[in-house]
Amino acid sequence: MSLMLSMAAFALAASISPGPVNIVALSAGARHGFRASLRHVSGATLGFTLLLVLIGLGLHQLLRHWPAMTQVLHWAGVVFLLYMAWKLASDNGELGAGGATSAPSVLAGATLQWLNPKAWLACVAGIGAYVGEGDSSRLWQFSAIYLVICFLSIASWAWAGSAISHSLSNAQRMRRFNRCLALLLLASALYLLVG
Repeated sequence: MSLMLSMAAFALAASISPGPVNIVALSAGARHGFRASLRHVSGATLGFTLLLVLIGLGLHQLLRHWPAMTQVLHWAGVVFLLYMAWKLASDNGELGAGGATSAPSVLAGATLQWLNPKAWLACVAGIGAYVGEGDSSRLWQFSAIYLVICFLSIASWAWAGSAISHSLSNAQRMRRFNRCLALLLLASALYLLVG
């Protein structure tokens, strides 16, 4: 039982800490409400869990043989973060207006995880810590625990966004909020460029 608690604690620490996926969940919750943001939450959770399983099955070994692929993923992550930051910064802040943007999709959530260096690091570290000897039953156990905790963690960010949405009920406040979140995503992208 202590191994499962340790896996759960690791999953919680990695999933609930701030990062691009959680920033987008917060924004989606504030902008579109909790229910609509669950598409992003579900996609991010499924995308992360698939990445975790594939790394556990040996994807990280494949990337060692093709280091150029790692660079492609790195640059794709930077570009995607910049795109998400631009989308947030250019949002007009109008709630419920015709032609308003839709909540991030399942695919956007999954893509953001696959291009998120934090997700890759969490997967590699988690697999190394809990499935290092290649035990497939432990991989599935860890993945199942992570699936639940990841969903609840990202959903809590979306819920927090929906909880503060009443404070962001006018377009000017929503624009300011989105621009602050855009700056956080921009900072994440810049960190990847210089880090």
